[in-house]
Amino acid sequence: MFVIIICVAIVVFMPLIAKIPVAIKMSQAGGYDNKYPRKQQATLGGLGERALAAHQNCYEAIAYFAPTVILVMALDEHTVNTVQLSLVFVIARLCYLVCYWANWDKVRSAFWLIGMATIIGHYWLLLA
Repeated sequence: MFVIIICVAIVVFMPLIAKIPVAIKMSQAGGYDNKYPRKQQATLGGLGERALAAHQNCYEAIAYFAPTVILVMALDEHTVNTVQLSLVFVIARLCYLVCYWANWDKVRSAFWLIGMATIIGHYWLLLA
């Protein structure tokens, strides 16, 4: 269960990792506007715009992953398979970030699909 908890922590804090390039691009665009950061973020293009989308998508990923692993832990169904699925989800999400930043859209979509497949795999195991 320790590995699953670490995976949850990584997923929960992943938006902070994804925010780093956004903050860098905001700083390069005339300085980080702490009074109106969302207004400034809306003007970003290229890497800054993609990094912002990746940052926002990280929050969406929490909404899928967290309830899934909470069910796994609450039902005491953590197994080698659920640990592996959690690890694959985290790795896929990290690769997803890199692909978003690099503008590799098709590869990014493949990593998104892998991540979602792990969520389906968790429910498959829970219902089996």
